[in-house]
Amino acid sequence: MLLNELPTPVYVIDEDKLKKNLEILAGVQRRTGCKILLAQKAFSCYQFYPLISEYLCGASSSGLFEARLAHEEMGGENHVYCPAYLESEFEELSTICDHIIFNSVAQVCKFAPESKGKSLGLRINPQFSTQASSIYDPCAPHSRLGVTKENFCEDVLSFLQGFHIHTLCEQGAEDFVATVRAFEKDFGKYFKRLQWLNLGGGHHITKEGYNISLLEDELKRLSDKYGVQIYLEPGEAVALNAGYLYTRVLDIVENHGEIAVLDCSAECHMPDVLEMPYRPHLENGGTVGEKKYSYRLSSRTCLAGDVIGDYSFDRPLRCGDILRFDDMAIYTIVKNNTFNGMPLPAIAKVKGGEYTLVRTFGYSDFKSRL
Repeated sequence: MLLNELPTPVYVIDEDKLKKNLEILAGVQRRTGCKILLAQKAFSCYQFYPLISEYLCGASSSGLFEARLAHEEMGGENHVYCPAYLESEFEELSTICDHIIFNSVAQVCKFAPESKGKSLGLRINPQFSTQASSIYDPCAPHSRLGVTKENFCEDVLSFLQGFHIHTLCEQGAEDFVATVRAFEKDFGKYFKRLQWLNLGGGHHITKEGYNISLLEDELKRLSDKYGVQIYLEPGEAVALNAGYLYTRVLDIVENHGEIAVLDCSAECHMPDVLEMPYRPHLENGGTVGEKKYSYRLSSRTCLAGDVIGDYSFDRPLRCGDILRFDDMAIYTIVKNNTFNGMPLPAIAKVKGGEYTLVRTFGYSDFKSRL
């Protein structure tokens, strides 16, 4: 298909860019001996799992459904972490997962006897914040995520093969090293009693300018010093800048400036725009006043605040124009919803300039969720 033959809105996954990211991650694995997993919470388009499995060692999951998806579609290692497991789900998890990570000492004691000999881990809260946004800070006061030094019990080590931390969000190797050193300061005395350390996600490894050498030096230092297998589980780094959201201009209205009504929605199709919040990059779009014609880009939902952002263009927008938002593979498809009865965007892929429609959604997808 040609691009203009695709329906809108549509997420388009760029397979060539996805492969480029995977090659970078595979290089880190090869040079350090670490194992890298896909964090499915960021990107769960299983149509691309065969490609991802050629480069990575498996997937990490946040619960039963993700674990089942990885088991069915990915292969390789299947790791799961959840702040609290359901008794009704744990038997299946202990069957399809090879690594199970607990959030508290109490959860270890409750479920470890039922874990069927799987490799067990405990999430640690190193109480070392490196970011300003509290919504994405697992080390913030009152965080429920991970065991603090004060609440750790050495007796639980008899059940464990590994420790897990996850504190980063879109951050560089410098923050990673600082976090590891804080983790090591309080818990390093236990590392030689373990088989593995899972150092989580949030590593922006495939972002331009990321200090890969610093990351690799720290990974090799840890594995050499303690004799443990190191795991990383990035989500964004796997599909960073490897997806787009194409949308169509439906109408243009005037109210203290021109407002373009699109067939996509921040609330429904890219919710992090409102949650973080942030202004997504738009192909050929500038900041207000940077170019001659400025517009507020909004949605056809009835939510007054469903606004994507303010942009400027070299020419006036017209109804029917197609716009492209960038970096729309991650935390979009996995978080979208059908508020207001909005249809879910189609999913397509592009490889070598050729477009293929992967999936479309309709009324039944809306109704079945209710």
